[in-house]
Amino acid sequence: MKYMLLIYGKESNWTEDERKECMLDSMGICEELEREGKWIASSPLHSVTTATSVRVVDGQRQITDGPFAETTEQLGGYYIIDVGNLDEAIEIAARLPPAKKGTVEIRPLFPLPAPPA
Repeated sequence: MKYMLLIYGKESNWTEDERKECMLDSMGICEELEREGKWIASSPLHSVTTATSVRVVDGQRQITDGPFAETTEQLGGYYIIDVGNLDEAIEIAARLPPAKKGTVEIRPLFPLPAPPA
């Protein structure tokens, strides 16, 4: 089963040194998961200040700077993993460094059919 692990936290919770350590620790977990055939993709995101939101209302595009919703925690990155079940996804999410300072949301991915050739 494929899951997306969404990383949420306050951007201001991290010092630059903590962010670097988090990245190194996270990369180590990704390398381990890749060796086990469980890692598909992951990436940190640029600051929420770089976000652009798009809505279409009555056929008209509305483009705004910033995230979709004002919250105390921002989406900071993601992982896509392929594991046996939710319990395994929870075990991995709990190991990720951002889980200590924020929230890791786990969402199963819908399997989609292959696009036509």
